[in-house]
Amino acid sequence: MSEATVAPAAGAVQTQTAQPAAKPKRPKPKSMLMIGEQTNALFENARLAKERGEKVGWSASIFPQEIAETLGLNVLYPENHAAGIAARHQADPFLQECEGPLGYNNDLCAYAKVNLAYASVLNGESEVELPDGGKMVKPDFLLLTNNICNQLTKWYENLAYQLNIPVFFIDTCYNPWDYVTETRVRYVRAQIDQLIQDLCAFTGKTWDEDRFREVMTISQRNSDLWEEANGLLDHKPAPIGGFELFNYMSAMVCNRGKPSTTAILEQLIAEMQEHIRQGTSTFPAEQEYRVSWDGIACWPYLSHNLRTLKKYGINMVASSYGKAWAIQYDDLDGMARAYCFASTNGDNATTMLSRRLEALNRFDCDGTIYHVNRSCKVMDCQMMEVQRQLSQQAGVPFTSFDGDQADYRNFSEAQFETRIQGLVEVMKQNKEAKQGG
Repeated sequence: MSEATVAPAAGAVQTQTAQPAAKPKRPKPKSMLMIGEQTNALFENARLAKERGEKVGWSASIFPQEIAETLGLNVLYPENHAAGIAARHQADPFLQECEGPLGYNNDLCAYAKVNLAYASVLNGESEVELPDGGKMVKPDFLLLTNNICNQLTKWYENLAYQLNIPVFFIDTCYNPWDYVTETRVRYVRAQIDQLIQDLCAFTGKTWDEDRFREVMTISQRNSDLWEEANGLLDHKPAPIGGFELFNYMSAMVCNRGKPSTTAILEQLIAEMQEHIRQGTSTFPAEQEYRVSWDGIACWPYLSHNLRTLKKYGINMVASSYGKAWAIQYDDLDGMARAYCFASTNGDNATTMLSRRLEALNRFDCDGTIYHVNRSCKVMDCQMMEVQRQLSQQAGVPFTSFDGDQADYRNFSEAQFETRIQGLVEVMKQNKEAKQGG
């Protein structure tokens, strides 16, 4: 039977349920549009370089990117790319492929699992559909430091074996002190010199000291701007939602030595300063509470995290994760020292505690939230104790929740909200006690 349209009976009263008007989306600020353009250019330039027959690399996030920038090499960042896939809820096929046909354990870092599976597709060994059309072109070399974790080292070793490409590696050694010895600086500097020599020989590029100084000037300007942008969250109300800064991290992770990053951060700061002048904020709710966030973002559930925090009037105004990318140095000796003492490599418990106490005080935080990240077990091992001491010394409550930077299976929406409710209860009591004198 064919479908028919039945007309209403004569004289019948037609009623319609009024639908609430859709809330118009807030237009993206200019700085965010610029970030999108920069990210697209990063992948497109790598693709074009590959087509021209030039060598393209993949790099660990905390690697002195000024080396590649000075040499004019196109480099992509697997960690940043995996985070993007996770944030778009596209990680599952790669996780399943890695844990299934590729034979890796499910306890492996989720960034590694996503990337190893992605690489297997590029290498013609897997048939998983690439949701981004293959933005990460197949690399010809890898750039690596071990100042993040040992798992990253093994991840890149496996990539090198799988793709039959070289790894250019800087051993920074874990630093247990609050300073860097000159012996370590010399040790790492010698490796940097050798790496530059080897990388030039492999790529056919020539090292130019004048170009290096130019790149360093841009890079350090951008680190200063990133520090400034993060620091503007100390205003009340904070001019933006703190999680928004995570969207700008790619500029620092992937493009710290580029003028385009300078333009983005200057635009971002101008937008934040305008909000400060107007007493407004992009945070879409009244800012009842200010908190710090510890750990990598839970990318698969970032929207849920944001909605929940907004529901309780919580704005994240301080994050050790975001600040980690403002790495400061002026020359190759400074580079060696900085990467020996990057926050991921020099964070013994004492240093971690002092840095976080300073942030809680500066940003006048009411509490702190810690993401117990299944992918970062080494950090989790010490962070619970750091958080406990931090809470005691700062006199603010903390809560934690289980999650993962890219694996959606390790998070519970109900647990997250329950933990936030508990945090709010204590923060509210503390605020009422202060107001009551």
